[in-house]
Amino acid sequence: MSSLRRFLTEKGYQRTKLKTTATNHLELVASINNIEGNFILDTGASSSCIGREMVEYFDLFAEDSDVKAAGAGATNMLTQVSTKNTVAINNWKKKKIDLVVFDLSHVNQALTDHKAEKVHGIIGADILKKGKAVIDYKTKTLYLK
Repeated sequence: MSSLRRFLTEKGYQRTKLKTTATNHLELVASINNIEGNFILDTGASSSCIGREMVEYFDLFAEDSDVKAAGAGATNMLTQVSTKNTVAINNWKKKKIDLVVFDLSHVNQALTDHKAEKVHGIIGADILKKGKAVIDYKTKTLYLK
């Protein structure tokens, strides 16, 4: 066992293995409101996001937002927000998480263009901060506390 893994485990961190996609993104399985989905781990995304077409799938209540989203080449996208969700990544779980809902078709198109699988959403810096995240890129492991 690596010293980083031992140290973080002793500090109460939960360990989750990550997968590298064909586009070299890190991907993981997470549950939103007890429903599993595939997510890209994006340290540059300020908020965690769900694709607009996944609102019913994850049993979200989404309301229109004045915030415009930008990313992955797309700008000024209309968003919605869904509040008070439960997010679980492996054995780590938090309640009352807000999620941004917007059209992720440009993200999924880029993934499928490179023979990668579509994702349900993006795990961003908001959740990583809440979980005091440590990412071990060498072993492709996410640690959350």
